[in-house]
Amino acid sequence: MLQLIQKTCDQVQNGHSLDRQTARHLSISPDVQALWSTADAIRHHFRGDRFHLCSIINARSGNCSENCRFCAQSARYQTGVKTYETIDYNQAMTIVEDNDNHGVDRLSLVTSGRSVERKALQQMAVLYDEISRKTGMDCCASMGFLDRSRAKQLAAMGVSRYHCNLEAGKDYFPQICTTHSWQEKVDTLEIARAAGMSLCSGGIIGMGESMDDRIDLALDLRRLGIKSIPVNILSPIPGTPLAGLKPLPLQEVLTTIALFRFINPDAVIRMAGGRQQLGSDQYRCFAAGANGAITGNFLTTSGSSTAHDIQQLTAMGFTFNRTGQE
Repeated sequence: MLQLIQKTCDQVQNGHSLDRQTARHLSISPDVQALWSTADAIRHHFRGDRFHLCSIINARSGNCSENCRFCAQSARYQTGVKTYETIDYNQAMTIVEDNDNHGVDRLSLVTSGRSVERKALQQMAVLYDEISRKTGMDCCASMGFLDRSRAKQLAAMGVSRYHCNLEAGKDYFPQICTTHSWQEKVDTLEIARAAGMSLCSGGIIGMGESMDDRIDLALDLRRLGIKSIPVNILSPIPGTPLAGLKPLPLQEVLTTIALFRFINPDAVIRMAGGRQQLGSDQYRCFAAGANGAITGNFLTTSGSSTAHDIQQLTAMGFTFNRTGQE
């Protein structure tokens, strides 16, 4: 198995794409440490030691019409999540300034709901203008499904990247949500790309899917040409249909990250929501192929402080500098 890991690494570094069968073989490797460290070598080969920090602002919370089984913000579940139509301007700017002071690369405004209403979108324009004028951060958006008009409007506001998670591979997705389709997510990503925005898309692991399902997701992301891939670890939320699931073991998380790196060697693979469940072991993800993170708090769960992330990651040999468009 060590020979397969090294052979595959050599092929990936020479520009060959990992196929599904080989990925499946790697996923059952008994020498997991070799798999993780080799994935990290692939990360270093393609991306160096530059670490990519981004952060999010929960700009509209709760009352979502969709039935995503993992989500605290769905109006179909009783989760006690705080709801509001638009975040208070001063509260948002406090978050903006803190992220800018810590050297965060990108900041995304995230709105719950199937798609953002046009009135709300105009209110977001004020925040985007302030971010562009007063900080060194690039602007992102995660606002549900897009049509061409909304996409063009966001691009005109200075949004350079659009986020829409696939959440799961195409075959497993119906187990997670039935009020919209996997293809609708792909369509939104293509609309955002056509409007001139780069793309960010990933998923959630630990929703009952198999490792094969995760490999399929990583392959889907590669086919779509996604270069910013957030990996969330399910945080089972009371009141949601997935509340009773047990958290993934650390070894399974690290192997998943390694496989995502083998399959998407030149992408920024970002640890996102749920990594706090791993405690200090979360930083082992960045020795198994990941090279980015959402820092600070998430939408409805608490995250790691940016200062602590930077301290830990610097000790691991990563560097931080704003270069834009990463």
